[in-house]
Amino acid sequence: MMTGGSTPLSHKRTPRPRERSWSSVGLLYGRSLAENMPQTPPFTGMFGPASYNNNVYQSKEESYGDLYYHENNLVSGSLEALIHHLVPNRTYIFTFLLSSRLFLHPYELVSKVYHLCVEHQRLSDPHADKLRMRKMAPKIVQLLTEWTETFPYDFRDERTMRGLKELTHRITSGDELYRKAVHQMIQSLIRKLTALSQYEEALAKINATAADRLTVLKAKPQSIQRDILTICNDPFTLAQQLTHIELERLSYIGPEEFVQAFIQKGPLDNNKSRFSDRKKASNLEAYVEWFNRLSYLVATEICMVSSVSIIMISSGMNMSPVSRLKKTWGKVKTAKFDILEHQMDPSSNFYNYRTALRGATQRSITAHTSREKIVIPFFSLLIKDIYFLNEGCANLLPNGHVNFEKFWELAKQVSEFMTWKQVECPFERDRKILQYLLTVPVFTEDALYLASYESEGPENNIEKDSWKSLRSALLSRV
Repeated sequence: MMTGGSTPLSHKRTPRPRERSWSSVGLLYGRSLAENMPQTPPFTGMFGPASYNNNVYQSKEESYGDLYYHENNLVSGSLEALIHHLVPNRTYIFTFLLSSRLFLHPYELVSKVYHLCVEHQRLSDPHADKLRMRKMAPKIVQLLTEWTETFPYDFRDERTMRGLKELTHRITSGDELYRKAVHQMIQSLIRKLTALSQYEEALAKINATAADRLTVLKAKPQSIQRDILTICNDPFTLAQQLTHIELERLSYIGPEEFVQAFIQKGPLDNNKSRFSDRKKASNLEAYVEWFNRLSYLVATEICMVSSVSIIMISSGMNMSPVSRLKKTWGKVKTAKFDILEHQMDPSSNFYNYRTALRGATQRSITAHTSREKIVIPFFSLLIKDIYFLNEGCANLLPNGHVNFEKFWELAKQVSEFMTWKQVECPFERDRKILQYLLTVPVFTEDALYLASYESEGPENNIEKDSWKSLRSALLSRV
C-alpha cells in the first residue's frame, strides 16, 4: 500500500502560470501516452498501443477535416469535429468526456449526439434510414455505456438524464436488438446514483454527529475526551480502519471532479460557474475535509495526552503545535518516522515519493489479492499535478482548435486514479474505531497551540505572547 500526507489541504489558488502550448512543455513524464498506464480493469490498457487505432490517429502528420494529427496522435480539432469523431474507442471516449465539460455542459453534449442521430435519418427512404441507424446504434450504445459507467454523476442533472432517455428511445425504437442493453445500462446508472445519494446522507449524519460531540466538549471542557489508545492500541488494526475510510472516500470521487475543481468560470457563462446551475458531486471536497480532519486528529491526540505514541502520519506530526514539543520528541523513537520523512521529502518535485508510487503501482498490476492492489496516493500532490497541467497548457490553440494533446495527458493522470480507487478494502471493519476516527472532536489550531503550551511551556517571548493571547481569548469565551 502506498500512502502519503503533508500539511492540510486547501483550495487556495496559486498564481496562474503563463499559458503556453503543449509543445513547449512536452509530456510530463517524457513518454508517449501509449505507454506506462495501469493495466487493471476497467481501464485495462486504456492508453496502451492497442488503444490507438485508425479511428484515433492516422499514419502520418496531416489534417483531416477539422482534426489534426501529429506523429500518429490526434492532437487537436474543432469541438464539433471531435463530437462527430466519437468513435467506439474507450481511450478517446474517456478523454473526450473528461475534457468536453470545459467547453459545454454534459446535457448539451447529449443534445448534440441526439442531433447526430437525427441527421443520420434524414433520408427519403425509410428502409435506408433504419439501416443507417442500425449501423450507428452500436457506437451510440457503447458511448452511452461508457458515459454512464464512468461519469454517472453527470446524470444527476435532470436535463442530462432527460436527454439520455430521449436518445436511447430513438435508437431502440422498433429495434429489440439494443433494448435489453439500454435497459441494463439505465438500471446500472440508477444504482450508482442511488449509492451516491446514500453515501452523501451517511456523510451528513457523520458530520452532524461530529458537530454535536464538539458542542458538548465546548460546553464541558473539563470533561476531557478519550484518546485513540483507549479505543485501539494496535497500530496495524488502526491502519486497516484508516484504509477503509480512505478507500471509501476515494471510491466516490468522479473523474470529472478533478476538472470541475479548477474550472470556476467558463467563457460561455458570462462569469457564472459552469457547474453552478446543477447538483454537482462534492466527493473530492469530502475527501479533502477528511484529509484535513485526520491531520488535526493526529495533532490533537499528541497534544492532548501525556503518554507518547507514534502515529505514522506526517501531516499531523509536522504541524507547529506538535513539532515544537522538544521534550516529547526526545522520548520518541523516530527511526520509522525518519523513513516516512525521507519518502515524503519534497526536493526534486517529490522524487522519492514518485519513485515509491511507481513501484507500488507496478506491484498492484501483478497483484493477486486486494491487499496487494491497494494504492492510496498523496492526494495533495495528485491535485497539484492535475492543477498545473490544466493551468499550464492552453485549452484552445490559436486557430480555435481544442488542444487535445493536453487532454490525452489529463486523461492519463485521472485514469491512473480511477484504477486505484476501485480496489475493495479487504480488512474487517471495526465500527467502534471507525466511529471514533470519524466523529471524535478535534482541536482547532488555536486550541492545539494552547494544549502544546500547557504540555511544554513557551520558550521565547514570541511564544509567551502567543500563549497569553490564546488564554485571554479562551477566558473571554467562558
